[in-house]
Amino acid sequence: MITVSVVTYKTNLEELAKCLHSLSSKLVTRIYIVDNSSMKYIADFCRQYPKVTYIGSDNVGYGAGHNQALKQVLDSGEKYHLVVNSDVYFEPSALEKICTYMDENPDVGQLIPNTIYPNGELQYVCRLLPTPLDLIFRRFLPKKLARKMDERFLLKKYGRTSIMDIPFLLGSFMFFRLSCFRRVGLFDENIFMYMEDIDITRRIHKFYRTIFWPQVTIIHAHKAESYKNKKMLKVHIKSAIQYFNKWGWLWDTERRRWNRQVISTIEREVELTSSVS
Repeated sequence: MITVSVVTYKTNLEELAKCLHSLSSKLVTRIYIVDNSSMKYIADFCRQYPKVTYIGSDNVGYGAGHNQALKQVLDSGEKYHLVVNSDVYFEPSALEKICTYMDENPDVGQLIPNTIYPNGELQYVCRLLPTPLDLIFRRFLPKKLARKMDERFLLKKYGRTSIMDIPFLLGSFMFFRLSCFRRVGLFDENIFMYMEDIDITRRIHKFYRTIFWPQVTIIHAHKAESYKNKKMLKVHIKSAIQYFNKWGWLWDTERRRWNRQVISTIEREVELTSSVS
């Protein structure tokens, strides 16, 4: 029922093993490890897992890496595909709960569960569609102003206790209805890394609901490399430029309309909660 792809790059085996244990559900039929570093130690490690297919690859990027797996499963007859980072782990039973929800809601094309850091802190995995100020120039603004912008962009007023249809879901765990790709296409391979999740989610959001689902919680040991590594920061900025060239810098009517809908829904939720309390 579920196929899975994990893109690796010189990945720690302990981290990968933890992720693969999470995928031990009987619903998972095939796991593709797309290794953008083509490391022998990862290939050797994968041989011990009967459900794992190892694909050695050049460093083609995150979305292009997952596309190598998706091209093999599009006509497989399977129902769902999970794109997941190697630093994500969870109880295997979570996949059964997600499948039940997706089976009961055929208008949902993509889903991400509630996500926390290993220390239990909430991770803001559902967000507004970004403006250039949110993603590029915010890094260079005074901290106080950047913090205020973050509160809006990361939807910090949203309590994450209710289901929400949101056009940008973080790419660490992307549970897709496989048939969606036949309608919207695969990941945009022109975007090397960091922005491919926004691009694919908003393309799916045009035709399906893209859901934050808080009934299940997963753990993401997020490294935020672009905040620590100058090379990865350059990659992030380059990908952001490609994304905004594609969708629009200042003029993006779809972004404006969808963001207003999300903010309006959250404000109603906050008002309702306040009136009840």
